[in-house]
Amino acid sequence: MEVGAAVAHRRLKSLLELVEHATRTFGDRPAYRSFHTTLSFRDLGGQSAQLGQWLVRQRFPQGSRIGVMLPNILQNPIAIAAVLRAGYIVVNINPLYTPRELAQQMNDSGAVALIALENFAHTIQKAELTFGLSALQCVVLTELGDSLGWRGRLINLLVRWVKRMVPQWQFPSQWHVMRWPEIVRTIAVATPELPLVDEQNQPIIRTRESIGFLQYTGGTTGVAKGAILTHGNILSNLDQCADWLEPEALERELTQQSGSPRSLTMVCALPLYHIFSLTACMMLGLKSGFKNLLLVNPRDLKSVISALSKEPVHLFPGVNTLFNALLNHPRFDEMNFSELKISVGGGMAVSASVATRWRQRTQSVLLEGYGLSETSPVVAATPRTLSTFTGSVGLPMPGTQIELREGEIVVKGPQVMQGYWNAPEETRAAFTADGFFKTGDIGAWDCDGYLHIVDRKKDMILVSGFNVYPNEIEQVVCDHPDVSECAAVGVPDAVTGEAVRIFVVKKSTHLTAEDLMAHCSAYLTNYKRPQSIHFIESLPKTAVGKILRRDLRALVTELSTGK
Repeated sequence: MEVGAAVAHRRLKSLLELVEHATRTFGDRPAYRSFHTTLSFRDLGGQSAQLGQWLVRQRFPQGSRIGVMLPNILQNPIAIAAVLRAGYIVVNINPLYTPRELAQQMNDSGAVALIALENFAHTIQKAELTFGLSALQCVVLTELGDSLGWRGRLINLLVRWVKRMVPQWQFPSQWHVMRWPEIVRTIAVATPELPLVDEQNQPIIRTRESIGFLQYTGGTTGVAKGAILTHGNILSNLDQCADWLEPEALERELTQQSGSPRSLTMVCALPLYHIFSLTACMMLGLKSGFKNLLLVNPRDLKSVISALSKEPVHLFPGVNTLFNALLNHPRFDEMNFSELKISVGGGMAVSASVATRWRQRTQSVLLEGYGLSETSPVVAATPRTLSTFTGSVGLPMPGTQIELREGEIVVKGPQVMQGYWNAPEETRAAFTADGFFKTGDIGAWDCDGYLHIVDRKKDMILVSGFNVYPNEIEQVVCDHPDVSECAAVGVPDAVTGEAVRIFVVKKSTHLTAEDLMAHCSAYLTNYKRPQSIHFIESLPKTAVGKILRRDLRALVTELSTGK
């Protein structure tokens, strides 16, 4: 199925131009806010130009990969913009990676430089000592408060000497190590909105065909692979997202309601190294001129609620686990959702119970989007004009073709990656003969033409030859009023091949396994019902809130062996 004609050609030819366009067009508008400090679009342009020009002076070869290993602090968007403006390729890295995971991603990408928070320098050291970082030549270290002015100096002292959050580290002598403030002090850029120049004083040029990002994916199920995303892939998805969101119309509506010029504020709770946040928050903010409220740790609900209580927010992308956690927090009503226009869930299925409660508490319909790292990421989304939760992921984005082949969702569009880095066999396996990307997700169309995600192929449970999808089980279990969260996995069974086991986080201590068994019997046919229930304090999750079913399967093994 395809909706709409191909996205029209837009003026911007590269992500370099996107950053320069934002700097020039939006100027003193707030672009990011973190720890009570605001960074304007002009500030972003100036500081990214400084760091970018310093990177150029290191004389890395064209096409070099630069790792960015930062949480959601002001230095993160500055670093990403700097790497792009210098003409290099961004490798986004989760700062909570283990030394093994960091080494795998650095060595696979061949990154020659790494921009990192000093809190994680000891991880870099361990990765080098244990596994080796074969291509790394240069490390830029920053402290948490480096972009926060006088307040930042106090934060740095508190983090280092009071909270002791910066472990000791030592790097090899051959690495060139620089501090973020040194670069800012020593590099002067007169016109931050203009293209940077190379060593021959020629403007750095990139095209839509140039690689912009290696976005690693699949690390929760095996060795991570780098999805090759071009400038054109990201720009195309930005155009598609802007067509769906219509931020200019939302801004006009907000201005009319308030009686004075207003710009939009988006909650940026998901980490910017994740493709959903990278495109929907940072890049879309650059395109449309809205402010991103950066939240360092979405699991720190006290800090999240404190930040969201200080000013109204208008756009809130997130994952189901975050929405659910906020709804269950006793301080939920302190947050300012009086002007909330759009709430959208992605990354995992939104449960009907969470969507219902979110609408009741915020007056905002919880919409859904669907996408992958390999698709920059958005493939489909529910229309933002919907007045009720549908449980679907909506319609294909403009210029996107979606088909179901033996139940699997396959996608073709301008936002689809070029392939996997250094992995020709995996690339060939990921595409059909006629060029559709195989998502690995099982889907279905409803009578209104909306796409529903049934489940991941690899998560499907096979019970006596019948397909059982964990999402369906979880939706039913989470409808019980005493359940906070649930995850379902398949476990070996001598009679049925596999059986359903659920892990449940209680909302009420009075909940029993018998209560849940009775509830499931009322809503699920026999072969879909859980055969065992395990109550757990919390579900294992990735940094962006996805449930780690692999860890739950490992727990099943431990429970069965008594370890």
